[in-house]
Amino acid sequence: MMSLFLPMFAHVLLCAFLYFLLTLARAPAVWQVGGSSAVISSLESRKALISANLSNQFEWPLFFYVVCLVSQYVGGADNTVMISLAWIFVAGRVLHSVVQIALNNVRLRGVIFTINFLAVIAMWVLCAIQLIGK
Repeated sequence: MMSLFLPMFAHVLLCAFLYFLLTLARAPAVWQVGGSSAVISSLESRKALISANLSNQFEWPLFFYVVCLVSQYVGGADNTVMISLAWIFVAGRVLHSVVQIALNNVRLRGVIFTINFLAVIAMWVLCAIQLIGK
């Protein structure tokens, strides 16, 4: 049970970190503070990218969370392949965030998304196989 919980928790921490970054990026406009800081100014110029990335964390990852929970129900949560795919997904989400926010490289982001997409599809296939096999 804990095995799939940890990648899910790691993704939640990524989302919390992105909310923190977005709060810092919005600080000058909302609270009129930090505008002279180089870090805050850099984040402020990227707030649209941070906001878009945060929104992305609630799109395809929804299917990740559902398959983790369904796998728990099916009894395949301790499967090493399933856990590895979950960590690949989370690592990909972190890379996706870095690329979108820091580099804004759409092609690279697309490649990373494809890896995330395939990891979750593979998790669903494994889960379906386990369910059909019961």
